[in-house]
Amino acid sequence: MKAVIFAGGYGTRISEESGVRPKPLVEIGGRPILWHIMKIYSAHGINDFIVCCGYKGEMIKEFFSRYYLNASDVRFDLRSHSMETLKENGDEPWTVSLIDTGESVMTGGRLKRVAEYVGDETFCCTYGDCVGDVDITDLVRFHRAEGGVATLTAVQPPGRFGAIALGHDETTITHFKEKPAGDGGWINGGFFVLEPEIINYIEGDSTPLEAAPLERLAGEGRLSAFRHRGYWQSMDTIRDKMVLEAEWAAGSPGWKVW
Repeated sequence: MKAVIFAGGYGTRISEESGVRPKPLVEIGGRPILWHIMKIYSAHGINDFIVCCGYKGEMIKEFFSRYYLNASDVRFDLRSHSMETLKENGDEPWTVSLIDTGESVMTGGRLKRVAEYVGDETFCCTYGDCVGDVDITDLVRFHRAEGGVATLTAVQPPGRFGAIALGHDETTITHFKEKPAGDGGWINGGFFVLEPEIINYIEGDSTPLEAAPLERLAGEGRLSAFRHRGYWQSMDTIRDKMVLEAEWAAGSPGWKVW
């Protein structure tokens, strides 16, 4: 099974980082968040990736072109202009197709542009800025049992600020909880499973996958939601990056399933 990853947006809400690199290359624990996402899928046996590049996509290509070299011990013979691999330290069984899908293209348009690489089988798809301990194996099983065209992973994100209990005219806090669960609402957390038929619902480059295509499928009863009650975190802002960095540094990040 293949996994498509959207990695071509501008990432304007984390411009402190995306001004110099594409958002999927923003590092958590010294590795791009794109790498973390791929490790999640790989833990479930999905190792064939199609990365939809766009903004600063050449940097993503450069990352993967150096990945094998940086992970191996090598000897350079400068006299003969040759290189010998002494030891292969990298153990990723990945096949990665990096496809330029344009800078201003919406998610649906990007998916339509890589349709020829996806083929005619069920495939996974997600964003290049969200991580979680989603059970991909169970997600795929659920999708197939539902029999629809698309399944999205529904999540309940944590609150962004500390919550306090404070009555009218009171100055003493009686309850405080840092980053409580959200308001109970479920949102689209990405980690889709899709049938190739989804391409027929996408008009062109200006079509967001999350708009007309999914709305139409919902109206037809062909869109399912896989409820994920475990860990999930997006990296929309520099604050989100700091949260993820702190969790990785603590040694037990909630999305590390490998």
